Amino acid sequence: MSRSPAVPASNVLTRLRFRHLQLLDILGRTRNLRIAAEQMHMTQPAATKILGDIESMFGAQLFERLPREMRPTDLGVLALRYAGTAVADLGKFAGEFSALKNGGYGRLAVGAITASSAQVVTAAIKEIQQRRPRLIIRLVEQSSDQLAVWLEEKKLDVMIGRLTQAHQQRLFQVEDLAAEPVWVVVGRHHPLLEKARLEIADLGGWPWIVYPGATAIRQLFDETFTAAGMVAPVGMVETPSIFSTLELLQATDMISLQPRAAVQKYVQNGLLGHLEVPIRRTMTHYGVITRKNEIPSQATQEFVAILRAAARRLGDHAPSPDAQRDAVNLVHSEPG
Repeated sequence: MSRSPAVPASNVLTRLRFRHLQLLDILGRTRNLRIAAEQMHMTQPAATKILGDIESMFGAQLFERLPREMRPTDLGVLALRYAGTAVADLGKFAGEFSALKNGGYGRLAVGAITASSAQVVTAAIKEIQQRRPRLIIRLVEQSSDQLAVWLEEKKLDVMIGRLTQAHQQRLFQVEDLAAEPVWVVVGRHHPLLEKARLEIADLGGWPWIVYPGATAIRQLFDETFTAAGMVAPVGMVETPSIFSTLELLQATDMISLQPRAAVQKYVQNGLLGHLEVPIRRTMTHYGVITRKNEIPSQATQEFVAILRAAARRLGDHAPSPDAQRDAVNLVHSEPG
């Protein structure tokens, strides 16, 4: 498609319609014009015309027409990002407005790493449900790198985790919540539980269950072995799933480095064993993260306040706001 003069920005605002943004959002996700047309309940020629109108409006080609897909150009990627944000904003507004109009308390989308979900987030959800029994809460457990993407796309209202990239400090507000101590754990019948004193060197000959390479706890694991002058263990299974890890630990003689909050109750209940191995490195605090330059909903603000109180009550709370400045320098994600 040849370029045509772009319409002035002020005129674009008067000509741009929600269906334009909706088509871009769907097309960006499906990369297929036929599927996008079906989802918008229109014919493919009608969708083609709308896309043509959009590109004429901006005076630029937004998609390459390939045999098997519609591939966004660089300008198309920019347009898709803003279209997705606008559609998400409007959808959120419509949902909250309808809920409040009908006497409800709206919705709250929370993203959390596994360790924080184990105690702090669970306690906070319990309390806010008591205060707002009709509030609909969507809880997503994932690693910080993915949660940050969803938070930027406004698919989440609040995230409990860590910053993973330097540019995110321009996008997000971070408040440290709590430390994240780690334990070395095994199945309750593991032979190493019979040894009175253990060092990292004693663990190198056993297979391990580890978190994926992009996580902070995996970095801690690698640094711990490197500091001890050891190569990687004899065998490893990589998984972010605490549930798969629990099953493997109970069924095998594998070892795993886990957030204490995620495994403490299983140790106390006798399902797992805790190896008293000195881990001389620590991970940074995890925190509550929201978007900058945006006023959170009342439910979000209340939930964040409850999170702070829950973190203090459960211990290992961040000692001071100064730690927030350290958090923005972290370029790793977390377990889960």
